[in-house]
Amino acid sequence: MIVKAIVSYDGFNYAGWQKQENALGIQQVIEEALYKITKENVDVVASGRTDAGVHALGQVFHFETSKNIPAIQYERALNALLPKDIRILKTEEVPGDFHARFSAVAKRYDYYCSYDIKNPFNYKYRNLLTKKLDVEAMKSASKVFLGSHDFTSFASSKIDPRKPRVKTISNIEIIEEGTDVHFIFEGTGFLRYQVRMMTGTLIAVGQHKIGVEDVQRMLDAKNKSACRYNAPSCGLYLVEVMYE
Repeated sequence: MIVKAIVSYDGFNYAGWQKQENALGIQQVIEEALYKITKENVDVVASGRTDAGVHALGQVFHFETSKNIPAIQYERALNALLPKDIRILKTEEVPGDFHARFSAVAKRYDYYCSYDIKNPFNYKYRNLLTKKLDVEAMKSASKVFLGSHDFTSFASSKIDPRKPRVKTISNIEIIEEGTDVHFIFEGTGFLRYQVRMMTGTLIAVGQHKIGVEDVQRMLDAKNKSACRYNAPSCGLYLVEVMYE
């Protein structure tokens, strides 16, 4: 049986999604909980990795099990075992050809900045800024990223060179909400660090450090050294993974 799950988590206490030898990943915590339920060494496969400090409202993973437990029951069973900063929102049985990563057709990431630097809770969940951003300038610059492009300039140098660098971004929104500036990115998929690097670049535009033409030059360069901006992980949220 293949079980699909939607999970929400606070990434502050974890070294990212992926299990690691010398740090605690969210994947490891979930797999250990599943072992207690199934007594099987279950491999959990996510729609994609999130880095240390990144949060999720709608990460998706799947796992395969031979146990005859109704898929819907895994939601309650896992939440009884998982720490309170990892919550299973839904579990369901899916067809055998479902794959959390390869079946995904689109993703949405949100990024939050805040001017409220006196709020002691914000540092875990917002990129704190001391000066107002020029939101209209950022909106103009964001149009450079729309459509299908080679995003090599806005990606980690650690990415497998065989991995395609062309991604399609269908929507970018930048919204002022009280003391927050809220970025929304929707696309077919994103390279590692891509959303954070695009956000960091747009923030630099909003601070009048660079202009739209500089953003265009970075994108056209298709060179990892072209962009030096990378927004902190604490403001990034994987909001939704979409499937057919």
